[in-house]
Amino acid sequence: MFAAIFNLRAEPIDVQRLGAAGHCSVETFGGARRAAFVHSNAGPYGVQGEPCVAASLGDRYWIVGRVRLNARRDLEARLALGVGEDAKAASDAALCLHAYAAWGEQFVEFLFGDYAFVLWDDARQRLLCVRDQLGTRALFHARIGDAWFVGDTLDWMIRRPSISQELDDYWIADLLTLGFCREFERTVYRAVQRLAPAHVLKLDEAGPHIRRYWRLEIVEPVYFRDRATYAERFRDLLSQSIADRMPPGRLGISMSGGLDSTTLAACAVGVASPSRVVGDSVYSEEFSHLKEDYFASLAARHLGIELRLRRWDMPDHDSDWRSHGMRPAEPSVTIFDARYRRQMIGEQACEASVWFDGEGPDNALIFERDAYLSWLVGRRAWGRLGGALLEYVRVKGLGGWRQSVRRHALPRPEADPVRVLPRWLNRDFADRLHLEERIRALGEGGDTSHPWHPNAVASFTSPIWQSHFADFDFDEALGPVVWRHPYLDTRVLDYLLSVPPIPWAWKKQLVREAMRGRMPDELLKREKTSMPQEDIGAVLSRLRCMPEFMANGQLGKYVDVSQISTHSVPEFMPWPALSVFALDHWLTLDFK
Repeated sequence: MFAAIFNLRAEPIDVQRLGAAGHCSVETFGGARRAAFVHSNAGPYGVQGEPCVAASLGDRYWIVGRVRLNARRDLEARLALGVGEDAKAASDAALCLHAYAAWGEQFVEFLFGDYAFVLWDDARQRLLCVRDQLGTRALFHARIGDAWFVGDTLDWMIRRPSISQELDDYWIADLLTLGFCREFERTVYRAVQRLAPAHVLKLDEAGPHIRRYWRLEIVEPVYFRDRATYAERFRDLLSQSIADRMPPGRLGISMSGGLDSTTLAACAVGVASPSRVVGDSVYSEEFSHLKEDYFASLAARHLGIELRLRRWDMPDHDSDWRSHGMRPAEPSVTIFDARYRRQMIGEQACEASVWFDGEGPDNALIFERDAYLSWLVGRRAWGRLGGALLEYVRVKGLGGWRQSVRRHALPRPEADPVRVLPRWLNRDFADRLHLEERIRALGEGGDTSHPWHPNAVASFTSPIWQSHFADFDFDEALGPVVWRHPYLDTRVLDYLLSVPPIPWAWKKQLVREAMRGRMPDELLKREKTSMPQEDIGAVLSRLRCMPEFMANGQLGKYVDVSQISTHSVPEFMPWPALSVFALDHWLTLDFK
């Protein structure tokens, strides 16, 4: 973990009074000694997340945080006049200091990667707190009297003396109705704020100031004359992303039998030798019709990489999940299979210290036919419109048109009334927070204003990714692994969102074309598969590990417990309502 403390009064920090030391290293800076860094590289197993580093530049600038930069060579070239050959030997954190020395507060516009850090400028008596563009690394802040605390670990922050542990009702309401908070800045604690992705928090004599330094802006589609260029460009950008994230030793890939993770493996083999790549595939015999193990094995054999097949079925579910004492920083459904995850992380750590996650293309390549065609009509781009219509007819094929005819020929069921709030939510709680209005106003928190790719862009501007990354933070706390996300590289993401949805987003045609000849045809022709709703219901019907609620006094503020029967779980689910049990467990550990 790492943290920084800034005393608003021009007085030295009393580290002991603020309870900042513990088992961490503490260092104060400058003549006034009004800023301090707290850091420890050691997680529960000696490794946690990107390495926590501290660096300095002369007697003026200091930095602490988790920093892994992309495109180092580009940054080194920009800094060459300032630091010369020193740039090549500098750590990523030190490069950030050189960039700040060269460009001041605008330095963040030249940084790309996975990072969260704080930087102290002693001459200006200024603390800058920075989070990366997509928010892969967390950063929290809170004010306690005359002191500001900033750090990457929520549990550490909330344990500082005098900080309130009062819970944020809106955060909990969002958890119970959506599964994650609709606002970036909120945490489960009212006193602690989360710095939003792509933002800088500046603390100095003028007071706190937060600004956004980057936006996901996709203005025009990318058009190439040569069709093959689309696939070549995708492979090149993904390979660059993988190369920037490649560890010195072995690389692990969480590899299903789907297209995205196997494409990661194929491009990783192009960057490094097959002997350095190992896959890990989780499959279920209960849902063997999905054939995840078959397709993952097919890809691994084709690429010549090792593959670990890991079976997991409902009988393996941890019925004693409450007894292990594991508690995420915020309530999360990850607690239900935490024991299994800890075992898996321990086994994965024996294979590789760095693992890749394949999330991204499903969101970026949402097929938004109508929005794109309407946008072309609005611009009177008749040539592009005609070409898109012809491409749509071609890529959909005869089989696709037959499916459409059959689908439209079937009678459409009447839509059930939409129940905005679950019946088991405490009504007084919902009314006090005006939750129905909140849900209508914020939705899932994403920006849907993009003219021709609204849902795709909204999916990447939604706080749901914070919940996604928090799950990986929890995994990293369970064992010595680091998770990285090559598809969320800004270069790759910008490109995926920029290719014309017709034809490239149709069943992820871009990825299939890019892997033609590099992956087995059988895998490239595979349709997108997921667990059907009836199978999810079957799983939940056998999920008989839910005991009576333990924190009724606390949980009752948010949930009408009498409306929930723990012996008939499926009646009030699916997945978001599992948060009721996760919250109950979390409150029990927190308030016992």
